Amino acid sequence: MTGLAAPVQADPPEGPDQGQCRIFDDPQWEGWTSHAELGKTLRDIEATSNGRVGVKQVGTTKQGRELWAARVGTGKRVLMVQSAIHGNERTGTEALLGILRDLGTSRDAATEQLLSQVTLVAMPMVNPDGGELNRRMNVYGWDQVVADHPQLAGAPTAWYHSPDGDGIDLPGFDLNRDFNPDLNYVPRPEDLPGKQTDAGFFLSPESQAIRDTYLSLRDEFGAVDAVVDLHHMGPCGRTTGGPQDGKLISVSLDYPPLGVNDGAAYKEKFPLLDQDKSRRYALSVARGIQAAYGSQSPLAGVGRYLHPDEREYAGQGRSAFALNGSATVLFEVRGQQDDLGQKQHGMLIQSVRTGVESLIAAMASGEVDRVSGNDFFALPDYGWDTRVTD
Repeated sequence: MTGLAAPVQADPPEGPDQGQCRIFDDPQWEGWTSHAELGKTLRDIEATSNGRVGVKQVGTTKQGRELWAARVGTGKRVLMVQSAIHGNERTGTEALLGILRDLGTSRDAATEQLLSQVTLVAMPMVNPDGGELNRRMNVYGWDQVVADHPQLAGAPTAWYHSPDGDGIDLPGFDLNRDFNPDLNYVPRPEDLPGKQTDAGFFLSPESQAIRDTYLSLRDEFGAVDAVVDLHHMGPCGRTTGGPQDGKLISVSLDYPPLGVNDGAAYKEKFPLLDQDKSRRYALSVARGIQAAYGSQSPLAGVGRYLHPDEREYAGQGRSAFALNGSATVLFEVRGQQDDLGQKQHGMLIQSVRTGVESLIAAMASGEVDRVSGNDFFALPDYGWDTRVTD
């Protein structure tokens, strides 16, 4: 794909082929797009694209911030990408803005071909209230929830709501638990409080806006081919086994965490679930990153997200949309927003950008349909880091 910047060189390694892992006590904050800047940037991209990129407000947070979606391309294959559902995970925001700028202004034949095959809908910052506080959760008190959903008066608090929100004295939700595979679900008091392995309740305006964007695309196209969810994991995960053993991992990828037997327990109620399809899409991302940078680059450190059989998160958006027939791919880029120095920040944004661009290219060419999902399991695993937070 056109528009890829030159790879950013890593800092000198700690030891042979190891690479650095540093957590900055006083990180540089320059370079992260604020919510106020996001709207202006998207409108500027729209204007300079001469109509190729369309920008739309798709919702409003409880604190009154706009939720934006940007659309580019006219193809029948639909890719929806969301970023920063955890407010302190922002490399995806920067990567998506770079992709939109490139696709909006490049007039070469390769870009034209991509856009004729794929429609990209990007939601670059879906939890701006949390982002302004540099925290994972949104800002939404349970009293506000009941006011917005009066049928829940007297019901227990949802299990993924916190009264103090990450230790900051403001309540909120982990939005990545607020999804339900019944996309028409209306919150019911008898379903609360629920538990981690259950579906969520679509309580927050942010998750509702993501759901509504998905439904709008499905109504228009008949199906959404894939949904990508951009996250961060801990800063020091390393690959285990194989020729890459011990190297810092840049991007970890996953298919939907729907329990044992590859989601078999869901198939009767949700026959559209196709875990192999999700693995094909994730593998296309991995191969694109590896091809772009070569095996020796720190940017090529790609592996499988920790996915033991017992992981069961039906309330995540990637699970809910997969149960409705979309391939879904989790990106976990190394390091939280406040762990990254300026050089690492640029390098890891580039990894995410290359991964998303590689998936767009594989969708446009049809390569994503020809790879084997089983080959996903050949990617290296990585050592568990207690700060992994999808």
